[in-house]
Amino acid sequence: MEATNGTPQSKAGDWRSYERVLLPPVKDLHRLEVYEQHGGYDALRTVLTDDSLTPGDVTQAVKESGLRGRGGAGFSTGMKWSFMPEPDDRPRYLACNADESEPGTFKDRQLMEYNPHLMFEGILIACYAMQIDACYVYTRGEYVDWIDHMQVELDKLYDKGYVGDNIMGTGFSTEIVMHKGAGAYICGEETSLLESLEGKRGYPRYKPPFPAQKGAWSQPTTINNVETLACVPLIVNRGAEWFASTGAEQHPGPVLYGISGHVNRPGVYEYPTGMLITDLIDEVAGGVRGGKALKALIPGGASVPPLRADMIEGVTMDAESLREAGSLFGTGGMLILDEDTDMVSWLRRVTHFYQHESCGQCTPCREGTGWLEQIVTRIDEGEGRLRDLDLLLELGDQMEGRTICAFADAAVWPVRNTVKRFREEFEAKCKKSVHPTGAEVSAGAETAA
Repeated sequence: MEATNGTPQSKAGDWRSYERVLLPPVKDLHRLEVYEQHGGYDALRTVLTDDSLTPGDVTQAVKESGLRGRGGAGFSTGMKWSFMPEPDDRPRYLACNADESEPGTFKDRQLMEYNPHLMFEGILIACYAMQIDACYVYTRGEYVDWIDHMQVELDKLYDKGYVGDNIMGTGFSTEIVMHKGAGAYICGEETSLLESLEGKRGYPRYKPPFPAQKGAWSQPTTINNVETLACVPLIVNRGAEWFASTGAEQHPGPVLYGISGHVNRPGVYEYPTGMLITDLIDEVAGGVRGGKALKALIPGGASVPPLRADMIEGVTMDAESLREAGSLFGTGGMLILDEDTDMVSWLRRVTHFYQHESCGQCTPCREGTGWLEQIVTRIDEGEGRLRDLDLLLELGDQMEGRTICAFADAAVWPVRNTVKRFREEFEAKCKKSVHPTGAEVSAGAETAA
């Protein structure tokens, strides 16, 4: 989006005067009594006591708000809720995905620490909208302090009658259960999460059937991210129109940007979607540290394609703008890399992570992630050949789209795009091949001439 003077313009409007609503500057907001003093659980009370507001109306409001999942996939939340079948004799479940294992992502942790009741209130409203019997908050085991912290507040909710039987005397009942994961990245994938929740190995499931038809314990289940559910009370209190008008038109609402890497002020920042990437780096995060130049940006966690510095001018942090630029919004976990970053060594670390975290169920992923790491390691150590670069790209083509879940795709995207967008760095670390490629023959002929 361009201003009339040709200067790139943010879709977030006047973001400098933005009012924080996900992480407002309120002391001790994590405590139930403080949260209530600032309007906490008013949205839940409205939903449960307004006779004119049906569960379907709540789902429709979320759909009209344009809220898209904040866990990485960016799917319409209201649409996902509408996939749940009509209530019958079967139990129905909600899983709150608090696994947050994507490298470079740490925004859900902020909500769980500073404003957990916003998440709990969102869970309860979602449970009413879909007529859910119980919600399981699946949190990665490494977040043990936050799990204990949330359990203390959850116990208060049970004591006050906000969770359990006959909530607020309205006849609606639902349960919330804290569940510790075992530290597996794959369990951030929704069906792996369900397998782990059932006490099984975290293997992704074939789809269909989808979780809404056959989820936890083979019963109808919806899975939503922490930040996604935290947006729901805001939609009820402020209206779907307010949410839809905040930030980017096709990807609206407030969002938590987790900014890390080579910046002066790393951290979690709340602003509307549609922020100019340059504004987030230069003004919000204080610019690249040491006065150095920007080399690359990974917009939404390690699995999304990196962008070169010359690719981000005018690009905003929303799904459509980033897709046009050649990347994805993902989780909004922005990793900034400066001019001194060795992209080969960076990619070596990324490939090691994906090789280590592959669940091993699908052969292309189990074997392919290992080969990606071996080849990138060989190049990084100066033992690679130029033909290895094409081999990496060919290997990615044999992995992507050929597995049960999207893990292999996530492993391939950073490899493919880092090699293509920073190829000169990889070529500089490669030896001349014993059997030269066409490009090497041409280069040799030019040198001889």
